[in-house]
Amino acid sequence: MQNPFEPERSRPAVPEHGRARKAVSAYLALVFVVASFLWGYRIGADENPSRRTGSASGTVEFVNDGLDLSGGTVDFRMFWDVWHLIKDRYATQPVDEKKMFYGALMGMVASLEDPHSVFLEPVASEEFAQELSGKFEGIGAEIGIKKGNLVVIAPLPDSPAEKAGLMAGDRIIGIDEIDTTGMAIDDAVSRIRGDKGTVVKLHVLRGDEREPRVFDITRDTIAIQSAKISFEESPDGKTLAVIKISHFNGDTFDRFLDGVTQAVGRGVDGVVIDLRNNPGGYLDASVRMLGEWVPGEVAVSERYSDGSTEEHRANGRGRLKDIPTVVLVNGGSASASEILAGALKAHGKAVLIGTQTFGKGSVQDLVELDDGSSVKLTIAEWLTPDGHNINVDGIAPDHLVERTDDDYENDRDPQADAAYAWFDGVVPPAPQPPEEAAE
Repeated sequence: MQNPFEPERSRPAVPEHGRARKAVSAYLALVFVVASFLWGYRIGADENPSRRTGSASGTVEFVNDGLDLSGGTVDFRMFWDVWHLIKDRYATQPVDEKKMFYGALMGMVASLEDPHSVFLEPVASEEFAQELSGKFEGIGAEIGIKKGNLVVIAPLPDSPAEKAGLMAGDRIIGIDEIDTTGMAIDDAVSRIRGDKGTVVKLHVLRGDEREPRVFDITRDTIAIQSAKISFEESPDGKTLAVIKISHFNGDTFDRFLDGVTQAVGRGVDGVVIDLRNNPGGYLDASVRMLGEWVPGEVAVSERYSDGSTEEHRANGRGRLKDIPTVVLVNGGSASASEILAGALKAHGKAVLIGTQTFGKGSVQDLVELDDGSSVKLTIAEWLTPDGHNINVDGIAPDHLVERTDDDYENDRDPQADAAYAWFDGVVPPAPQPPEEAAE
């Protein structure tokens, strides 16, 4: 049901269905440009009329005589020359034309060398939509590319990945004995995905370790409970509402509103928003959440390649505007999580405790095509209300608190402890600026 506080212009970060909607999610490890090609080609065809020819197989082709591109000329006849060369002379016949076609489109998008721009075949596109609905089969971990490495952005709560011991920041160097060096994100995702009950072997490097850890993870059905509330006490007995948001999907905002209603109804002394290991999801959910603190204010801006910007403002009832708030973040907090955390910090409505966030601040258009395939294409960058570029460094916490491997293994949570103590006036240390290099 449509929420009455939804912005007039709805823009999901990773849309459910529809055309040309904004995406702000990190890649999902459980799955995970035709659009630009067709549009560019249509423009080219309008300006430089192409001729239509028929092949021996009856396939209709459009051959452009030449497209001027940055001072050079692209002759699309070369594409068909290679196409027919493969069809006519490849050793194993017949070749799969649909696979050739999709492969060409994947290669075109991959040439951008942007891990967040990808062409998804119909099956992968459907899996992507299923994940966003909150239920799918896999290991329950989000992956992405960072500094050329395949990394775990976040294991989902109670998932096979979390139970096996995967952690945010782990670098996946092997999948079922296959080296991931140079592996495309969609290839990695397809190898990690699988049917419930099957096993995937991941070789992982953690931190500065030189010897990989090996995880045998049994895939399962993953059902995401995107947001849930609990009530805790600070060391001095203050009542705190803790809202854990594990993902920004279709039901997250309604679950969040339910949590806010409970918190306000109980007259809590403070609110903790736990965004740790939250890889993102729908932009609208994060923008609308901000409206419970600062209705009408800017949540995030998009900056396009021409330097122009577009603002997204939060609508809401402002029920949390006078309630002290702490946001917990870590290296697994990405995308929509960074938008919400960055906006609350910029508007002075929350204190951030934890570690530096992931730093995924690019904007993707998701275009669904008639055959069920889709294209996700980076078109802009996200800026916080105070102009910080999320894509460069992520969001820095106001107070740096680590959670070590030993803490995880012994069920200690010093970050949450620090958040609860903050309401009693116990302030953890601020991050120290990096030391300047010697002259």
